[in-house]
Amino acid sequence: MRSRRNIVWVVVAVAVIVGGIVTAVLLRKRAAPDAVRLLPDSDAVLYINLEPIRLLTDIAKNPPKEREADYEEFVRETGFEFERDLDRAAFAIHYGVANGKGKPAETRYSEILQGHFDHARVTGWLRKVAVSTEHYQDYDIYTIPIEDRTVRVALLGIDIVAASNVDDSSVIHGMIDRYKQAALPFAGPELVSDYYRRVPLGSIVWTIARTPAAKTSEDHGELLLPGAWSGLLPRGSVVIASARPLNEVRLRADVVLHDENQAQRFTEQVATYLVLFKSLEISMDEGGPDKDVKAAFDSLAVQQDRNEAVLTAKVPYAFFKKVLSAPPVEMAPQLAQPPTGRAPSPKTTPQQTK
Repeated sequence: MRSRRNIVWVVVAVAVIVGGIVTAVLLRKRAAPDAVRLLPDSDAVLYINLEPIRLLTDIAKNPPKEREADYEEFVRETGFEFERDLDRAAFAIHYGVANGKGKPAETRYSEILQGHFDHARVTGWLRKVAVSTEHYQDYDIYTIPIEDRTVRVALLGIDIVAASNVDDSSVIHGMIDRYKQAALPFAGPELVSDYYRRVPLGSIVWTIARTPAAKTSEDHGELLLPGAWSGLLPRGSVVIASARPLNEVRLRADVVLHDENQAQRFTEQVATYLVLFKSLEISMDEGGPDKDVKAAFDSLAVQQDRNEAVLTAKVPYAFFKKVLSAPPVEMAPQLAQPPTGRAPSPKTTPQQTK
């Protein structure tokens, strides 16, 4: 009898362990990428997976012929080229707010970079340029002055680096703490926890951003929509924008607004500008209107879904390559600033169909 009870307890223990492992695996599969989950809370999050982008373009084969002197020295001393060696990057964008004393608002960034690093050479370069080094949780944090800001950098592993130019050192401390707990399926920044489920599966570039609610904040529209189109975004709205490669590059931007009336007004405004936008003839070279650009423009569409506006486009791979190799093109007129709106609650947003 005792032997039978022992067997039962062993079976129960094994079932609990296996169940815990399966649960952890499922949670991690649904979680944001590791690099994103290490970021601090912020106003916007941007993620880029460069590995598939290299397969789709010649970005690694054709690095810039002329580099800034500081970057050229960095490459020479570390052996690291962003175009060739950076695999994934996650950025937390911290909006700046003017203090009313004449000092302009300043955006700050925290980032996680994953790639192929020569640990010894990168460490040597960091020691050379750092003005001080802090030892925290078995990691060295290098303090580097750049212009009028202080950048803190920590090598977390052989293929991962954390950096932040936020004044508060606790920001990079938190990134180190989360790295040491990387096996746990924590969700990451609040914006990611609330909205990452809305990012289409397979997206190689995506951003989740809340537009600044204060008039004194910097204009961060460039993080959300190209050109001057972001001038249409009501303050306090949330944008989930992404790009994923299928037969072509599928672009999607879900703009979450305060209510259906605001979503209707925004959708109508965008639809009006799309009519003008599609009539433009933009050339990527001197050969006249570009057929790939026209195809991308013609695919632009916007529709309302309750308290959201959904913008979509299908970009040919040829145009995608041109965009990465050509200078930016202004693709919309300057737009008036929309009225201020309250930030929507993620609980009221509909589930996106992937």
